[in-house]
This record gives sequence, C-alpha cells and structure tokens, in this order.
Amino acid sequence: MTITVKVEEAGFRPASRIASVGVSKILQIGAKAALMKREGLPVIILGAGEPDFDTPDHIKQAAKAAIDAGETKYTALDGSPALKQAISAKFARENGVDYAVDEITVGTGAKQILFNAFMATIDAGDEVIIPTPYWTSYSDIVEVCGGTSVLVPCSAEAGFRLQAEQLEKAITSKTRWVLLNSPSNPSGAAYSAADYQPLIEVLLRHPHVWLMVDDMYEHIIYDGFDFVTPAALEPRLKSRTLTINGVSKAYAMTGWRIGYAGGPKALIKAMAVIQSQATSCPCSVSQAAAITALNGPQDFLKDRQESFKRRRDLVVSRLNAITGLDCRTPEGAFYTFSGCAGVLNKVTPKGKTLLSDADFTDYLLEEAHVAVVPGSAFGLSPFFRISYATSEAELIQALDRIEKACADLK
Repeated sequence: MTITVKVEEAGFRPASRIASVGVSKILQIGAKAALMKREGLPVIILGAGEPDFDTPDHIKQAAKAAIDAGETKYTALDGSPALKQAISAKFARENGVDYAVDEITVGTGAKQILFNAFMATIDAGDEVIIPTPYWTSYSDIVEVCGGTSVLVPCSAEAGFRLQAEQLEKAITSKTRWVLLNSPSNPSGAAYSAADYQPLIEVLLRHPHVWLMVDDMYEHIIYDGFDFVTPAALEPRLKSRTLTINGVSKAYAMTGWRIGYAGGPKALIKAMAVIQSQATSCPCSVSQAAAITALNGPQDFLKDRQESFKRRRDLVVSRLNAITGLDCRTPEGAFYTFSGCAGVLNKVTPKGKTLLSDADFTDYLLEEAHVAVVPGSAFGLSPFFRISYATSEAELIQALDRIEKACADLK
C-alpha cells in the first residue's frame, strides 16, 4: 500500500520541549555585530564570555605530549581516573572539600554537567530556583529537561545576591534545586561566607531541596575577596550539593570543553547514565591538558587577575561618569552589569525613543558600533552587560563611543 503525505504535512515539527527555548540573545547580538564588522563597520564587541588570554604554554605542551603518546582513545565514561584524582586534589587543596574519585564527574564543559544533573533529577513539574540576573542557559536547560524555572529578581541594592527571605518564599513542595553562581555571569557579584550563611540556614530547614553551585569564575576575584563554596561551609549540606567548576575561565581553555563537578555518589552515578547516552567521555587530549592545568603552576592566575582588575576599574569608573548610567563594582568575573534607567525615555538623534534596555543596546550597536548585551537577556532590566575581557585600548575606545552616544540623547 502506498501512503501519500502532503508536503505541508511532512514539514518539520519541533518537539514541544524546546517551544520556549530560543537562540541566545547574546549569540544573536554577536552574530549581528560580526556581520557588521564583515561589512566594514568598526564594531567593538564587548559581549564575549571568554578570557582574551591564550591557554598557557605548559598546558598546550601537555596536550601535544598526550597526542604523541597515543592518548587519543576513549577514556572512562565521565573522566579518566587521573583527571578525577587531579580534581579531587584541587577541591581539597583550594576549597577544603573532600570528594572521592567516585564523587566526581567530568563532562564536555560545565554546560553538559548542568544538563546531566537536571536530566538525571528533574521530573515534570519540579522547580528550580534561579536568582536573576542569571546566565540564560540555566533556565533553558531546566525547561528542556521538563522542569520549571522559578526566577527570583535580585536587586543592585542587594548586590545582585539572593536574600534568605526571598529563598524562603520561593521554596515550595515542588522545589528540587536552588542554583547559585558565584562570581556571577552576568553581574560579577560574588557570595562571601557571610552572604551564604543565611541561605544555608534556609536550606537546612528544607531537606528536600538540593543546592547546585556554579563556581566557574572562582579564580577571577578582586580586592581581597575570600572565595568560598557552600559545601565547605556546611558539611550537613554536602550530601545534597553539586559543586560545579571547570578549566574554561581560569585557564583560558574555553574551546577545550572540560567541566567537572563533585557531589553525592548516587547523583554522580545517575549523571553518568545520562552522559553515557549523550557524548560518552570528554575529549581525551583535553582531559590530559586539564590534568596539567590543575596540577601545574598556578602563579600566572594572579597576573591575569590583576589585568582583569585594571580593566574592571577602568570600565566601572568610566560608566559611572556617564549621565544616566549607574554601575556597581563587581567582586569577580569579567563583566559589569550597569543600570541604564537614566537614559530610558530619551530620544536618539534619529528620533527613536528608548523604551527598554534592549532599545538602548540596539542604539549602541547601530549608532556607536559597540556591541553589549541588554539585562533583559539575563532576566533583569533595565541593565546592560559589558564583558571587559578585551584590551584596555579597545575598552577605552568603546567607552568613548558609549559616552558620546549617551550625550547625544535628548
């Protein structure tokens, strides 16, 4: 029997699970800015979420040596024993947390770690509390995995940090996870031990709620800030905490795609089931490089930290000198998250009224040729994010343009 299908009936039908997930606004802005540059416009892109430094030579040499030694085969599913041992030693040495090798997982970037954890634990209707502003992939991954994101706005006055009373109010019987990121993308805000303690006390009163912490920017902190991770602060919480980290930011290894996490053995085992049907092991050569990154010299981190601090201070001071903008000084990462309420409802030289932070960032791209990201992309308006992971000379030029663009508003 021949089955005839009309062309329109045979068209592509996306799965409902991605109905609410779109292409990242950050990527959209980056693509538009890149196109403008190819067309010859002098666009400065301040949207990149990666260090502008190169991967250190000793790490690259380790990768070359691994290739020459034939370490190009599959490794253990969720990380080689040698890398897991290096991660275990790192957690103990730098964070004061003991994770055995069977309490550690390695994935193709921290994004896969997040995906594995949510896919392994979330059922339909389960809720994940996410403070905003937030890295947009968090909520998108939750939605793809069938969960519900509970977004809690955190004000600049509160340092863009979740407060205990907000957490208490957001928790329901359906809450599965709370996800915290310190230092934060996009705000650069970081949680001290004193900031974490009230949140920990709330979580101790709700034993059904698990804690996921993203520590990816751990080594990019300023002004003597004392980084700490919750599992080290409260041992009673360690049995329901997943501590996520990676080599991407500190070691400028974004393209190597290695993320890792420590957590309860049962959770790590469940996450391995998901990874086994997705990617299997991360790249063997990248794993060898990551071992050297974690075990090797760390002195270069301070120099890079100082370079980022100089740029942070430059950007914050210049933004705060512009009428209509208000920029909090971040504790870490390489982003500023500046308020722009003071330029809204003003009119551009071409007669367009700026009604939102997205309107403002569009204006900066189209007229000043500076690409930044609106706060609405991160769940909190009216703000905009600048990545200062670029040269000081380029930052100065971009800030000059932003200053002029704001001055031209009526």
